[in-house]
Amino acid sequence: MSDAMLILVAIAGIFALLFLVIRTKLHAFVALLLVSLVVGVLAGMPFEQVIESVETGMGGTLGFVAVVVGLGAMFGRMLEVSGGAERLAQTIIGKFGEDRAQWALGVTGFLVAIPVFFDVGFIILVPIVYGLAKKTGKSLLYYGIPLLAGLAVTHSFIPPTPGPIAVADLIGADLGWVILFGAIAGLPAMIISGPLFGRYIAKRIHVSVPDYMNIEEKEWDKELPGFGLIAFLILIPLVLILMNTVLGATLEEGNMARTIFTFLGHPFVALTIATLLTFTFLGTKRGYTREEVQEIATKGLEPAGIIILVTGAGGVFKQVLIDSGVGEVLGNMMAGSALPPLLLAFLIATLVRVAQGSATVAMVTAAGLVSPLIETLGMEGPVLGLMVIAIAAGATIFSHVNDSGFWLVNRYFGLDVKDTLKSWTVMESLIALVGFGVVFIIGMFIS
Repeated sequence: MSDAMLILVAIAGIFALLFLVIRTKLHAFVALLLVSLVVGVLAGMPFEQVIESVETGMGGTLGFVAVVVGLGAMFGRMLEVSGGAERLAQTIIGKFGEDRAQWALGVTGFLVAIPVFFDVGFIILVPIVYGLAKKTGKSLLYYGIPLLAGLAVTHSFIPPTPGPIAVADLIGADLGWVILFGAIAGLPAMIISGPLFGRYIAKRIHVSVPDYMNIEEKEWDKELPGFGLIAFLILIPLVLILMNTVLGATLEEGNMARTIFTFLGHPFVALTIATLLTFTFLGTKRGYTREEVQEIATKGLEPAGIIILVTGAGGVFKQVLIDSGVGEVLGNMMAGSALPPLLLAFLIATLVRVAQGSATVAMVTAAGLVSPLIETLGMEGPVLGLMVIAIAAGATIFSHVNDSGFWLVNRYFGLDVKDTLKSWTVMESLIALVGFGVVFIIGMFIS
């Protein structure tokens, strides 16, 4: 089959995916699998090879993603149930003081979203926003936007959250580099889109706590776990993974410290350690029975299952593109583009995100399309970490009416659609643009 026909097949596949997800409301997992099968057949692959590609793509992706996302989900659920997120918020706001509560909420969101899913973290912490707004008479957005920014930045940029985990696996990026660059890009993105933008937009849109959300103000439980313990549990897997990356880049092979941290800093081991410590210190040592800890962990896997399957289907799409020869043609075409690879990855993720709304689908689709380019150019090492953040930034931009996060904020803050676009959508776009701007600048110095 000619290169031109293979390109047409790829383009048709992308449009078919968008049509199935947007117009027919077919679940992304089924849509990705269906499009992968059709692309394989239309590209001229034998039927049995198409099936083999599906098995290889799904198995290869889930071998890593299922373990990491599963462990992360159980870890986050235990933190949520034990009151760990509330303890973080209480302590950080206490340290910053009410005058700097905006900054405290941004930092709290940034830390909480490392182990806890975005929507869960928001629902747990939004009563604090209500309480501060009532007390000061300021707009809900003054406090709400910084919290949302902190949660959204980490959810998009920093493993072990599912999005960057999925992209890192699909393009072969080291998680240590992803964490490092995610933090470097995420902090300025959180500051600009959170406290600074929150102060600006609160002067223009005054929102009070909606009548239907007038719940009793939350009293802090004196038996919440300690701040030091929570900070330790969140940071330990990140530190171990970073140590693996840093020592792997600076010490010679065979060095004892490098060997030890290559094992301890592998995401499987680092997250297993963190999860076991969480079960112990936030579970059994705080009065939960072993059966209750098991039930909490099992409950945490429910939302993770959908993410794992969608990511696996993204792996299938990537594998079919490669095995059919479409990937090689796409890679050569993109390599010949005048656009830098980081910008190309950002734009692809942006287009898919704006068209169909789901950040996860945008990330796995963009990663699948960009992976042949990475192979063609022989990209490896730190630049792949930058590529993950570029894709994550593109998949964050311009959240609007086709995104569930848009309606979550709309409902909890009692906004109309226009004001949600002016506040939440602009905030998400600022995160994307600032985050991408940082990695693009870093990319100029890293080849």
